[in-house]
Amino acid sequence: MLPADDSLKNAINSFVMSLEEEANSSKKIQPLKEEKNTIEKNSNEVEEKPSKIKEITGKDFEKIIEVTKKIIEKISGEEDLKIENDTDKSRISVYGRNLSIVIGKNGKNIDAIEYIVNLIAKRKKLSDSRILIDIKDYRKKNSEKIRKMALKMAQKAVKEGRKIALRPMPPYERKAVHNLLSKIKEVRTRSRDNEPNRRIVIYPVENKTE
Repeated sequence: MLPADDSLKNAINSFVMSLEEEANSSKKIQPLKEEKNTIEKNSNEVEEKPSKIKEITGKDFEKIIEVTKKIIEKISGEEDLKIENDTDKSRISVYGRNLSIVIGKNGKNIDAIEYIVNLIAKRKKLSDSRILIDIKDYRKKNSEKIRKMALKMAQKAVKEGRKIALRPMPPYERKAVHNLLSKIKEVRTRSRDNEPNRRIVIYPVENKTE
């Protein structure tokens, strides 16, 4: 099992290089074009930019699952993995014993693995849809914590009449908070700063009625 985040990055980089060398032996991999399908607005929502999406097939999804499994085995040293998947939602859930390093602090290693899996899926033309990965239900459990925290901070912003800055979050967490708080008329939200320190700021809405 790898002991540190640097080792995690090295393991992922090594794995990706081996995949590229394997693919290059038969045909050249097309370079991944930088895509900007998601536009985060300075308001309460995230918009999806229309684009042509390749529908993922069961066979292609099985290949993506196998890639995900190999990456996690290489990082954790855990070979007895249980994989659950939902092709319709492009979601892969992984379970096992020694997966703490795969999750990482605040789920950052899951984010890194998800990025690599999506990169490989696009390069191998397996899917244009975003592949969602969860490890031992970390994201599922964390989403409820984030929901409770966001509501608590919104109440605090209204009560104290001041803006509240939340901790840095990955895009999918920010989107969930924007969507949740957009239903509360007493507050509005905006994102500030750049990745990886991008965060949401909650502002109380002034009540102009007497």
